[in-house]
Amino acid sequence: MAQRPQQQADTVRRFAFELPALTASVARARRLAEERLILWGCGPGIRDTVALVVSELITNAVVHTASDRVICELREGEETLRIAVRDEGGPAGPRMRDCGEDERGRGLLIVDALCTAWGAERTGHGTAQVVWAELAHGMGEPC
Repeated sequence: MAQRPQQQADTVRRFAFELPALTASVARARRLAEERLILWGCGPGIRDTVALVVSELITNAVVHTASDRVICELREGEETLRIAVRDEGGPAGPRMRDCGEDERGRGLLIVDALCTAWGAERTGHGTAQVVWAELAHGMGEPC
């Protein structure tokens, strides 16, 4: 009896969670992301980076949109780890700005410095949007 060739297993892992759009949710989102990456076997370097990016994206969704809830998804593929935060939108999409000496408003500058790519897309449901960021494997420790 001939054996069929083994197909490569799906190497994409996903984890998503929904939280109220409150400042208290930022710490909870960071913890949920870190706990999932521990389960996936990711090292502390990548966990710290992802926790910071999740914090910045969730904070932006809470502070700069009219959302009641936010959804965060982590998706690990062969080459990248993608963090996506869906909010209920606002009048304008995310943008980087010159903050000068101000302590606030540096979130996307941090995301841009840490990630290989980031962007935003309208979801087609009113003003809802997804803001995403990607880390290439090899930036820190792989999962």
